[in-house]
Amino acid sequence: MATQLEHCEILPPPAEVTELTLPLTFLDIPWLYFHPIQRLLFYEFPCSKPYFLETIVPNLKESLSLTLKRYIPLASNIFYPSSNEKPVFRYMVGDSVSLTIAESSDDFNNLTANYARDADQFYPFVPQLPPPKEEAEYKTIPVLCLQVTLFPNSGVSIGFTNHHSIGDASSIVSFIKSWASINKFSGDSHLIEAKSLPLFDRSVIKDPRGIADVYWNQLKNFPLQFPSLHLPTNKVRATYILHQADIKKLKDSVSARNPDLVEPSSFVVTTAYVWTCWVKSGPASGEEVDADVLEYFGFAVDCRTRMNPPVPANYFGNCIGAAVVKRKHEELMENEGFFIAAEAIAEIIRIKVNNKDEMRKAAENLVASFAELMGKRILSVAGSPKFDLYEADYGWGRPKKLESVSIDGDDSISLCKSRDSEGGLEIGLSLPNYKMDAFSAIFASGLGILSKEVLHSD
Repeated sequence: MATQLEHCEILPPPAEVTELTLPLTFLDIPWLYFHPIQRLLFYEFPCSKPYFLETIVPNLKESLSLTLKRYIPLASNIFYPSSNEKPVFRYMVGDSVSLTIAESSDDFNNLTANYARDADQFYPFVPQLPPPKEEAEYKTIPVLCLQVTLFPNSGVSIGFTNHHSIGDASSIVSFIKSWASINKFSGDSHLIEAKSLPLFDRSVIKDPRGIADVYWNQLKNFPLQFPSLHLPTNKVRATYILHQADIKKLKDSVSARNPDLVEPSSFVVTTAYVWTCWVKSGPASGEEVDADVLEYFGFAVDCRTRMNPPVPANYFGNCIGAAVVKRKHEELMENEGFFIAAEAIAEIIRIKVNNKDEMRKAAENLVASFAELMGKRILSVAGSPKFDLYEADYGWGRPKKLESVSIDGDDSISLCKSRDSEGGLEIGLSLPNYKMDAFSAIFASGLGILSKEVLHSD
């Protein structure tokens, strides 16, 4: 549980920008109907409540305001006309970001552990996006809200909730790390010197075929309702670590089985391993899966370097396509299931992800891809080792734990660099308890590839 100590609205510094309107590109529109993205960073930083309220909170407010100066769209709203015209992101003087300050007596060490814990206990620490404000001719929908929670004499957590349409992981992580850096160094001069400021110019996303209009015409008659997760989730959350030695064994086993395959990446073998364990851990309670049923695995691909012309790396918005692998259920259930999965993921990366033309097509067909996967058995990936939130130091040191809370809402895993294991990867899962138990047993068995002495899950 968390007790609210304060709620405030943080505005960018006055007179910086008076108004800003950004169109939604064809890469933003498909995410309008997606559930909010929720992340939690826990920091082990023992401090008293007076120090928290008198020093940490004022510093965070000031640094957040200064960060919003550089990230104005995060203080904006989705401006949605009642006439069903295409919405835009609109910032006007007085717009702000909701910030909640809270306190909790919950067990900080339990929350930051790797073993399975009740997923519901994390929700008091991530804020909910405020509801849309309804006017006669339009409604406005906030895109970001934040919460800072004190665990007295133990640590601090920061909860982030954002609407996916405002930006992909690359964009939101850049904001989080910029805020952390500005808070740590009491200013943004280093960001300017490093030329790491975000770019909001939507004209860099070329749309000669008018895909944005096509998408909007397909979607505009659907009510703009944002799915929210209802508690209880009836799930538990757990984190698994594959160390560098584990990953090397997986790579070696794939290469030994298929010498013609270029050495698979850490991403390939890790996701293949997790996908196989997930499938083998069984279907939902009461569900039966036929041998010929297709299992899907999907992951997002940053398309900034794959667009024509390429989009700058600091572009703030959505610029991702999707890659999807499918295999029959019986194939992944076999003893060779891991190798089949690894070869399939490696192949989709070779023929699609590494082919700029193919990824541009994937980015241009997101709506069709989403529709095709509705109701299918799919495991997807949230996050990426490329975006290292364990680098987000607000002046209290590196985070002790990252939790991707929004994976509770679908069959996703979170994936990031391991905090403490050089070259390792950290996998977060949210599953019903019975399925997590089965997954843990299969994961720890090593599928006959890894030994229990090498593999660690906590």
